[in-house]
This record gives sequence, C-alpha cells and structure tokens, in this order.
Amino acid sequence: QVPLVESGGALVLAGDSLRLSCVASGRTFSGYSMGWFRQAPGKERECVALISRSAYSTYYTDSVKGRFTIPRDNAKNVVYLQMNSLKPEDTAVYYCAASQSYGNKDGTEYSYWGQGTQVTVSS
Repeated sequence: QVPLVESGGALVLAGDSLRLSCVASGRTFSGYSMGWFRQAPGKERECVALISRSAYSTYYTDSVKGRFTIPRDNAKNVVYLQMNSLKPEDTAVYYCAASQSYGNKDGTEYSYWGQGTQVTVSS
C-alpha cells in the first residue's frame, strides 16, 4: 500500500504562490506515477497534473499550463504541486493520487488517494 498525505493548502490572494506536498509511506513510491486532482464545490473532479515514475513525462491541464509544475523526489517519497500566479478559479480541494500506469486523467486508475488539502484563492 501507499498511504498518501497532502499538506500545504491555505487561503491566499490572487497572484500568490503555494506549494502542495504529498508524502507517501512505504518503499514503493518510485514505482508509481503520481497525479494531482482537484474538486471545487459543485464541480466534477479535474485532473490538474501528472508525472510518470521517473519524472520523464508530465501532463498539465490547459488552465494551469505555465503556472503549475509537478516535481517529485523519489528519494524522499514526495511529489509536489508548485502553484504560481494563483487565480480564484483555482480554489478547490486538491488530492494527490498514485497509479501504476501513467496518463489516466479521469482518476479511475489510481489505487491510492490522499485525504485532500483545501486551497482557497481570494480576489
């Protein structure tokens, strides 16, 4: 199993930056592709960013391209979501998830999920 714990959510102003962290327990973190998803009230869950096991491949949804990055550190069992130039529409609960395959964007191929961390961007 890969228990995941997110942290870093906060209330910030539009234009601010924030870094979310997702720490995994266990020794198999490097064997999983990781994803960050978000869900705003009344909206469906959205895939924000993905990163492959070795970090060779990444994906970003169009609305965050150029503003968010998804680095990972396999030695520390952590994946981050660096969020810059935040906008009110980025407000959501953010979840990290682990999958043994890369590229799934609807969340159905992720075996492990964190509990979520709230990001609120005020204008």
